[in-house]
Amino acid sequence: MVPPPVIDEGSTRPPPSSFNLYNESSTSRRTSLESLSNTPAGMYLRRFSDEVSSPVSPVQSQDAPFIHELGPPNAPFMSESGHGHGNGHGQNSSPSNSVYNGSVGAHLASKGSNNDLSRSRNNSLTFRAPFLSPASRPTSNIASNTWNPPTYPQTRPGSPTASSTALAFTQRHSGKQPFQSALLSEKIPKEDKPWLAKPAPRQRASYWLTLFGVFLGLAGAALLCFFELRSLNLLDESQLCTVFFDDFTSGSLDTSIWSRTVELGGFGNGEFEIMTNKDENLKIENSQLYLIPTLTSASIGNTSAIFNGYTYDLGDDCTTSNETACSVTSDSSTKTVIPPVQSARISTNGTYSLKYGRVQVRAKTPTGDWLWPSIWMLPVNNTYGAWPLSGEIDIMESRGNSITYPDQGINYVRSSLNYAPLASLLSQSTMYGWWFTKRLDSSSWSTGFHTYTLEWTDQWMRMYVDSRLQAMLDISLKSSKESFFNRAGYPSTAINSSSGDTVAVENIYDEAGGGWNAPFDQEFYLIIQLAVGGTSGWFPDGAGGKMWTDGSTEAMYDFAEAQDEWYASWPTSEDDKALRVDWVKMWNMC
Repeated sequence: MVPPPVIDEGSTRPPPSSFNLYNESSTSRRTSLESLSNTPAGMYLRRFSDEVSSPVSPVQSQDAPFIHELGPPNAPFMSESGHGHGNGHGQNSSPSNSVYNGSVGAHLASKGSNNDLSRSRNNSLTFRAPFLSPASRPTSNIASNTWNPPTYPQTRPGSPTASSTALAFTQRHSGKQPFQSALLSEKIPKEDKPWLAKPAPRQRASYWLTLFGVFLGLAGAALLCFFELRSLNLLDESQLCTVFFDDFTSGSLDTSIWSRTVELGGFGNGEFEIMTNKDENLKIENSQLYLIPTLTSASIGNTSAIFNGYTYDLGDDCTTSNETACSVTSDSSTKTVIPPVQSARISTNGTYSLKYGRVQVRAKTPTGDWLWPSIWMLPVNNTYGAWPLSGEIDIMESRGNSITYPDQGINYVRSSLNYAPLASLLSQSTMYGWWFTKRLDSSSWSTGFHTYTLEWTDQWMRMYVDSRLQAMLDISLKSSKESFFNRAGYPSTAINSSSGDTVAVENIYDEAGGGWNAPFDQEFYLIIQLAVGGTSGWFPDGAGGKMWTDGSTEAMYDFAEAQDEWYASWPTSEDDKALRVDWVKMWNMC
């Protein structure tokens, strides 16, 4: 057993343990001293007193050496001087100290370990704690009474302080042979060095010819790019002058620029709408122009009236002298119906026109089956005759049908030039092109605004969307052989659709004094409209569930009967089913 640490008697004594003492009122059936003697505190004090008077050997008690060294409790109040210094055996304790004499410790020390601690419950003995509270102790020597714990050695006797042995390092060899040199043992003769031989004349010539061919190809490509850039058709911005600009911020349609077209005759295309002057079909909201399609049945309040017994008359609002395009009476016996849709059309006819320059319109196309939005131009004066002889410029056309429509639905926009010396030859001379998106997202024509542009000179015409890199139609006229008439490749004879006679096809543009670019060498005005259906072939027969045929006299009747079907595809929001225009700008050549 490891011997207990030796404590210097001259050092400061450790504080004695404190015990919970019971007052008289906390005991029952036995005296307070009897109860106290049976508690750990009483047993310790009794044992402590016996061991001080007669120390035991280590054989009798393992705690005896510690008790002998520490001695009995000797608190400051147990000495007369109050300092509590002694030899560890209580010699300095004095019976004259009233505080100590009245304590339990003094009582037990005077009686011995074998005395009976029992007393009468009614005696006058007063129990006091063996140690007073800190506030009652003398403060003069507190620092000197501080107990410092003993220190112990950190190493055991006989323990080695360092290793007396070391591992020997043994170098091991891998057993591999040393690296063999790759140097040649003797020089290589010249015959084994073909690169030192002088090339044959033909080989030298082929080498230089190859280099010359490469250089010639690069030079030719550079010259080709140079001349192509020089021939690129671009308008000189310094030669453009603004004709008008309308951003629709005034809150109402500017009549100094625009006029509304009010008709119901189909405009030569057999369209199925009435172009009205109603606010519900045209409005300006959030600085944008809205052309909105609505149902005629909602306007007149009776769906059956569209098919029979109702007369719809535009009256004085009608903008054409053709009476058949101003009024219609429904008759079920002849399958004559009132156009089932109402919409709007505006133009700059009578205000602004253009011959060579630029037109830009920023717009968003509508969604809905058989809707036909368009931004296009017609001649102010039919210099070469009635349509289509004097031409038509379609800057943008689209269909509102879904992306699954087989003949270019909502994800396509198209530009075209329409002209012909005879109406029966129109399909042969029409030139067109388009741009499309593969999916509908924020950049699609019907989900966001896009800028549609026409650039036009006497030598070329270009129509594109957003960027010249997205040109839908780009035509250049560099000689008389490339004139619009010669480009069409008309036959020598054709049928006159108005008379049914076979007539010779003549160049009416040369006869009228037009140039290579006739009929697009005259003033044109701008039109923005939202049409519905028609029999012109814009919606091909049999495609996408089309419910009418172009050659039928009952085409509009069949379309009106299917109103529940096609109207269900139109969005309820005007933002999506309307043709919306953000701004329009026109420049001419100064």
